[in-house]
Amino acid sequence: MTAAMRVGTVRANGIDFGVLEMGVGPLALCLHGFPDSAHTWRHLLPRLASGGFRAVAPFMRGYAPTGVAPDGCYHLGALVADAIALHEAMGGDGDAVLVGHDWGAETTYGAASFAPERWRRIVTLGVPPAALDERLFADYDQLKRFFYMFLMKTPAAASIVAAHDMKFVEKLWADWSPGYDGREDLRYAKRCLRDRRNLSAALAYYTSELDLEDGHVERYQAERVAITKVAPRPTLYLHGERDGSIDATLVRDAARHLATGSTVEIVSRAGHFLHLERPDEINERILTWVSA
Repeated sequence: MTAAMRVGTVRANGIDFGVLEMGVGPLALCLHGFPDSAHTWRHLLPRLASGGFRAVAPFMRGYAPTGVAPDGCYHLGALVADAIALHEAMGGDGDAVLVGHDWGAETTYGAASFAPERWRRIVTLGVPPAALDERLFADYDQLKRFFYMFLMKTPAAASIVAAHDMKFVEKLWADWSPGYDGREDLRYAKRCLRDRRNLSAALAYYTSELDLEDGHVERYQAERVAITKVAPRPTLYLHGERDGSIDATLVRDAARHLATGSTVEIVSRAGHFLHLERPDEINERILTWVSA
């Protein structure tokens, strides 16, 4: 029988991270995206634990109950540094694996590139490697899907997202995973973002590149460079066929930008939150990959 989920706090990279944790064994670090929470992995954590892993899902920097960043920094270099620091704080070794969705996927690519000796295998969901960014932003229809990214850079973003009990967040989920009832997930996500400081932190992920002149670029320069390189670890990349955030037809050849031995799978009848829409299927694919 799998042990009950543990709720705790871990100090890493100068931040107190709230974490959900199950099991014992090699570290399996699971990173969420926007607008979401560590609870997005509530189906996967027990499966990883039953497979012999210490499965840990942190609330990313700025997402309550994790503290806001004391340095005010939310660009990808800082997220990569967080993943490395969490690996260290949780006693990870070279048998650790890394799983990430959305912003967590981008962090996973970067962390595996920056410190490949810390991770044996990685899994990413919903966001392709950075090498495909130029293609995504050159596609007119995809740019329309990315409207929210440009909204996040406006002064009114926090007010718009917070209005009417975060109706904007509900609409994003409905667009990104058509037909999926995400009410339970939305309760968790809204709880993380209810305080305006946390909401501002989550939105700062999208504006952080505008703040690099403030000195953060020097602190996390190596981590930022790593994001642009191929992560030299076998990668399982999963993308929903009906993903409303990133068009699946634009990422089918993503394997060309992943390490040798990697696999790309387009999951039928699934959207952006594919691990929640089809948990049994996705969990089995992930466990099989990280156990290989």
